Amino acid sequence: MRLWLSVAVVTVINWLLKASAPLIIGGRKLPPPVLRLTALTAPVLLAGLIVTELGGEHWQAVDWTKLVGVGAAGGLCLAKVPMLLAVAGGIVVTALIRLSLR
Repeated sequence: MRLWLSVAVVTVINWLLKASAPLIIGGRKLPPPVLRLTALTAPVLLAGLIVTELGGEHWQAVDWTKLVGVGAAGGLCLAKVPMLLAVAGGIVVTALIRLSLR
């Protein structure tokens, strides 16, 4: 019972914290430095996720073919290719490298 009560309390506190930012900011515009900083958070979080998924701290266990595939998909995204095609391109690159290494 105490566990579920603590989960409910943490949930309500989380909701209140998430709702507080729009209430505090209201209709005001954020300063340009803050906008630039918030625009950089998504790429940084994505890069961290990719690094931890591809090997994290144990670089000896990294699947380098997967790393090249992710790089190919990222390059295709930079070339303004639609996301679905970029992911498919990364999969194809990974598969071709794995086939060539057999």
